Amino acid sequence: MRFKTIFRLLLIGGFLFSLGSCKDAPPKQAIKTSEITFTREGELSVYQSGTEAVLAQIDIEIAETEYETSTGLMYRKGMEKNQGMLFIFDYVGMHSFYMKNTEFDIDIIFIDDEYKIASYHDRARAMDETGISSKVPIRYVLEINAGLRSKWGLEIGDRIGFTRP
Repeated sequence: MRFKTIFRLLLIGGFLFSLGSCKDAPPKQAIKTSEITFTREGELSVYQSGTEAVLAQIDIEIAETEYETSTGLMYRKGMEKNQGMLFIFDYVGMHSFYMKNTEFDIDIIFIDDEYKIASYHDRARAMDETGISSKVPIRYVLEINAGLRSKWGLEIGDRIGFTRP
């Protein structure tokens, strides 16, 4: 009998405590994270196939560690027109990307081990988790703001060159 009484008191006390704590509890707040900002780690130029004509020149942030390549442009609000992210892989192969947690549309340019544009995907949609394949073996990927690939006239066969400070 004593056990039942203690159990009932604990049950009633827990119920009353939960009512009281909810009444005056402050509203839950969203966790705030710092916005990831662009870090200039080099400069990249795109040259028209068969010529030395520069089609575009931009500042780049480089993604080459496993963490950097898996995170990419996630959790960012956008990039300036003259900025891009260059992914450098340890090996030539088929590579696939998706837009999970990427908050803005981009053009994805797949580049082979001879620094030539091998394929591209225009206007990858923000937050879309559909895989986007390189379609051919590549070693580098350049991500730029959506629409710039066609605006700059970048085509398969054009080549890139980049420097690091």
